[in-house]
Amino acid sequence: MRLTPLSTLSLLSMAVGLSFASTAQAARPPAPDLSNSEFQQCLDRLQNSSKFSGVNNSTFNNYRPSQPDPSVIQSLNYQPEFQKDVWDYLSVLVDKERVEDGIRAKRQWRDTLRQIESRYGVKAEHVLGVWGVESNFGQTLGKKPLFESLATLSCFDRRQSYFQGEYANALKIVQNGDIAPNDMTGSWAGAFGQTQFMPSTFLELAVDFDGDGRRDLVNNVPDALASTANFLDKRGYRNGEPWGYEVKLPNGFWAASNRKDKKSISHWRNQGLTLANGSALPSDLSSAGLLLPAGMEGPAFLVGKNFDTFYSYNASENYALAIAHLSDLITREDSSKTDFATAWPTDDPGISRQQAKDIQQALLNAGYDIGGVDGIIGDNTRTAIQQYQSSRGIFPADGRAGQKFHRAIVGNTAPSSPQFGQSSNGQSLNPASADRMGQLIQQQTSSPNTYSIQPSAQPSSTGNTRYRRITGADGVVKLVRIDEGS
Repeated sequence: MRLTPLSTLSLLSMAVGLSFASTAQAARPPAPDLSNSEFQQCLDRLQNSSKFSGVNNSTFNNYRPSQPDPSVIQSLNYQPEFQKDVWDYLSVLVDKERVEDGIRAKRQWRDTLRQIESRYGVKAEHVLGVWGVESNFGQTLGKKPLFESLATLSCFDRRQSYFQGEYANALKIVQNGDIAPNDMTGSWAGAFGQTQFMPSTFLELAVDFDGDGRRDLVNNVPDALASTANFLDKRGYRNGEPWGYEVKLPNGFWAASNRKDKKSISHWRNQGLTLANGSALPSDLSSAGLLLPAGMEGPAFLVGKNFDTFYSYNASENYALAIAHLSDLITREDSSKTDFATAWPTDDPGISRQQAKDIQQALLNAGYDIGGVDGIIGDNTRTAIQQYQSSRGIFPADGRAGQKFHRAIVGNTAPSSPQFGQSSNGQSLNPASADRMGQLIQQQTSSPNTYSIQPSAQPSSTGNTRYRRITGADGVVKLVRIDEGS
């Protein structure tokens, strides 16, 4: 969950993987040099301020950071130059893998979800949609220590007053005994738990659903899902209504995208709109607004109040549409087709996470040091894509990982090109060190699937390092060092 006041929502659009770039990225600013003495003086002032009046001194001192974390200020000031296109955004968040994970979660937690739906009136699949988008069903919770992050944001740069309140609230959560201190980790901006609540939202809306005396949104799935349902309920969720549906626009129809301009369903029927399959619009929405995320040429939707509650979780229509679409696929228990009935207006659609992993592995095999294979197209992967594109005359060299680039690189990563350490136009490729998988394979040995990698060009380097190509159970191909048994 992001910051709920509209003035602060934009801060967290980057926090848990929900802010992306589709083309060239603005350079990430360097981490600032933060004064620890200034930081400690700031903490002294905060401890005695009114915002921390509900935090006792022992709690404050027990979890007081010894130094600031410059990386959170770096993240605060890193604004991508371009926003991700909606088809790129949704292809990563709603893919076959996530739908299947959601179906499994639905079956595993069926009884709990039924009880939550009975108590809060929120459809089980809508809760699952939030859970899947926010943390991939608990698989991605964030690893930043919250006290260090929030304390740093409280003392440096902008929005200090807001983050001071969140810092105090995070300390109150531990002081109340709801969550263990070691579990207080999350995004750089302070969102944490299975469905990414901010500390202030936790104190307002988190619930102890299983009755164990603690509101644990990190390790207790029933508490987390019930708290999400409580959030949606408090934001105006309407029991028994769908979020909306994909629709088909009649020939010659024109309208602007404006989900807030709600009209009756009879109004939209009179305009000639139907469901995407041509059927008449149902009567299960009291009113709906028209949403055109990619303009008149792309998929069109009529969305109601429940879509608005998804939006209130994080002020992004694309984000709300991801929750809505994922929840529909989980409801149907069908992962065979994740596209909408109307195609996006592009000849280069987005990629799934598995395809992102394919691209990352191909880049590693070609000698680009991008780190690990995780299916997340981050700065290092985008830079490597851009360099690969430039080295092969692919235009535009924009660093975007789409279907066209996936086809271009998968199966086209011959180890002889680009040259080690340099692209064809002279750009540095930052290859991996000799002891890391992904360095340019320069020589294949006579043993099948075994490779030699030349050592770094340093005076003390001698001999070759040998690797074996291994395909894991998840289908990811890796190079594992074998000459030293590692």
